[in-house]
Amino acid sequence: MPRPKKGSSSRPPKQGERLQRVLADAGVASRRECERLIESGAVEVNGEVVTRLPVFVDPENDRIMVEGRPIRRQRERKLYILLNKPSRTLTTNADEPGSDRRTVIDLVDHPQKSRLFPVGRLDYDTTGLLLLTNDGDLANQLTHPRYGVPKTYRAVVKGTIEDDAVAELERGIFLADRKAGRTQGASRTAHVEVRVVLRERERTTLELTLREGRNRQVRRLLAAVGYPVKRLERIAMGPLSLRGVARGQWRELDRHEIRALKKASAAPVEPEAPARTRRPADARPETPSRPSTPINRSVAALPGARSPGPCAPGQRSASDRGHKSARPAQGRPGSRSSRSKPDAQPQARPARRPRKPGSRP
Repeated sequence: MPRPKKGSSSRPPKQGERLQRVLADAGVASRRECERLIESGAVEVNGEVVTRLPVFVDPENDRIMVEGRPIRRQRERKLYILLNKPSRTLTTNADEPGSDRRTVIDLVDHPQKSRLFPVGRLDYDTTGLLLLTNDGDLANQLTHPRYGVPKTYRAVVKGTIEDDAVAELERGIFLADRKAGRTQGASRTAHVEVRVVLRERERTTLELTLREGRNRQVRRLLAAVGYPVKRLERIAMGPLSLRGVARGQWRELDRHEIRALKKASAAPVEPEAPARTRRPADARPETPSRPSTPINRSVAALPGARSPGPCAPGQRSASDRGHKSARPAQGRPGSRSSRSKPDAQPQARPARRPRKPGSRP
């Protein structure tokens, strides 16, 4: 067994992961036994023997050996844990400094729980289904509205909700958009599926299915239509449900559930097209409006002439009245022969003869 080298216990504090945990994850021994191996001088890090804890290492870059043999670098196993979150629990890994509130990670007794993070958020008082994982790609697909993974909530609201309020929730409501703690305009929420479970005199139980995740969206939606939330629980996320998991308990997903979850979030969902108004079957197809009077093509063909547009009801077009440069035909005033026809060619005015000097005009 190698002897400890002088000064071998001096390492930068709290950089990387604990050495005994890296050894346990590599399958050397249990964490307690790995601590004994370190204290006995059987572990080297980058050629230096370490004997005092804590020791923090980088398993990707540091060279770690146990009794002269390098440890196996195993690929991190993906974990998927379903938790039935109780009330008065923070959806985070650690509380703020100075506070000691319970977090969802505190409820999970798993050797690799420090690597887990929650997928999405549930309010401090909201209960129900919460997924914990170390799979960042899947977490992004489950929370991004582009993939449209449905999340179903059961809400108990104050009062008896009306059908008009349900219809308004389904159509969508304008909510303020907040980014970096500031309000930046407002936008309409996506379509919400609403099902009334039970109507009572003083309260109503609803189930709402959303495909986007804004901050406190369910509570804000119901408050906007005048029905504040008294109790809220998430009961489903995609193919997952709370069946068989009591409040405050957790379990790992099996391979069938993991496969179904990845399939549900695999492809992006096309955005909803605006609704089109249906026309009756016996309605005539719409045609573009045309001038009520025909255009005199002979006038329009003249150089510099403009095509007359549609005229007001009760008025004749310029072609019906005749071109103003055309002279009336010979005949009695008011007779048909004296009026110019729409399709008749306009007659040019004859040139005037020059006057002789001394003649009267």
